[in-house]
Amino acid sequence: MISTTEASPSNGHSHGSLHNGNAAEEKLDELRRLLGKADGDLLKIVGVGAGAWGSVFAAMLQDTYGQFREKVQIRIWRRAGRSVDRATAEHLFEVINSREDVLRRLIRRCAYLKYVEARLGDRTLYADEILRDGFCLNMIETPLCPMKVVTNLQEAVWDADIVINGLPSTETHEIFQEISRFWKERISFPVIISLAKGIEAALEPVPHIVTPTQMINRATGVPLENILYLGGPNIASEIYNHEYGNARICGAEKWRKPLAKFLRQPHFIVWDNSDLVTHEVMGGLKNVYAIGAGMVAALTNESATSKSVYFAHCTSEMIFITHLLAEEPEKLAGPLLADTYVTLLKGRNSWYGQMLAKGELRPDMGDSIKGKGVIQGVSAVGAFYELLSQPSLSVKDPGDSKPIAPVELCPILKTLYKVLIKRELPTKAILQALRDETMNDPRDRIEIAQSHTFYRPYLLGQP
Repeated sequence: MISTTEASPSNGHSHGSLHNGNAAEEKLDELRRLLGKADGDLLKIVGVGAGAWGSVFAAMLQDTYGQFREKVQIRIWRRAGRSVDRATAEHLFEVINSREDVLRRLIRRCAYLKYVEARLGDRTLYADEILRDGFCLNMIETPLCPMKVVTNLQEAVWDADIVINGLPSTETHEIFQEISRFWKERISFPVIISLAKGIEAALEPVPHIVTPTQMINRATGVPLENILYLGGPNIASEIYNHEYGNARICGAEKWRKPLAKFLRQPHFIVWDNSDLVTHEVMGGLKNVYAIGAGMVAALTNESATSKSVYFAHCTSEMIFITHLLAEEPEKLAGPLLADTYVTLLKGRNSWYGQMLAKGELRPDMGDSIKGKGVIQGVSAVGAFYELLSQPSLSVKDPGDSKPIAPVELCPILKTLYKVLIKRELPTKAILQALRDETMNDPRDRIEIAQSHTFYRPYLLGQP
């Protein structure tokens, strides 16, 4: 076994004390026993998808456990062939030269010259190539540790013990359908941790939400007790830079408690919860309102008053929607608001809203943005609007007691839908929605939700 004192993480933070190394090895041994690993058998962990959070998650595991090479193998899969454009290569070169530890690491690995050539335009870099050196294309300014990258999906997953789903929700079903072909001969199922925050709406046989963990279950046949969801509140780059953060892993007790212990670090506290689907849906919902928050911030020149008014209205809509989805919505208040708050402050969805409002992006450019990856809040806007506009979910209009679709009581969601999906309103319409003289006190929406029996168990596929 490699001595724990040899570990020297590339991000400049010290994991290398003997005490910490021993604690990490004990946690690794405990998980290996739970997964039935004999001495000499590698525990194989693979990340599928190399966006910002997927890459950071795999890199954290590599930093903590990669030193125990005889016990664990940590790899990440991403598609081959994605090239790095000249402007990004130049930016990457600047990042490398601003970090002495990264510069020395690349020189030591004889990898520095290719970044010089790429900056000069004499060479094309590829996303899987730079990921091996510790750079995520969606998060260039946060160098990671070097990664073991696999571009062949079958090679990556066929015998994996733990699979990390770092794919956007819009790609999850397709990729895991392909993965299912490689698992037909397996004797036992892997454990899957999904990081995806997005949903799809299905209208038959009744309106309901389809989450990434449900997509994985349906595509592969892996039982839901082996599939978990891990959500915030956290920001990927800050977590890797050892700023304090939290996460919550949700799913069956058999796996969530040992995995929470395995993932927990002094700067990254992982809680656990049994309510997988509801937390997963809430992770998608906050991305919807983060886009609007970015718009409001840009349109009002970061007006504290305007942002606070928006926060009041968006959280009241989220609470209203939560009452439709959850039998005990009060249990979600803390996690939902915390994850919402951090995403509104500093997340790719909020950034996307700002860029739209500034005119630097347009909705017709799509939701896959260079340097950021997929903006998952866009598809979630469409899914939640479609779901909540169904007549079968009608509630009483507080004004005249006539039945109306729930979306009619969610003016921000309606406006975001018309801006992002229908593309019939400009971004400044979000301010018009906030400043409408007929807009009720946000408290009224919460009182409506609390005073009626709104809960619809079938919306989350509950019996």
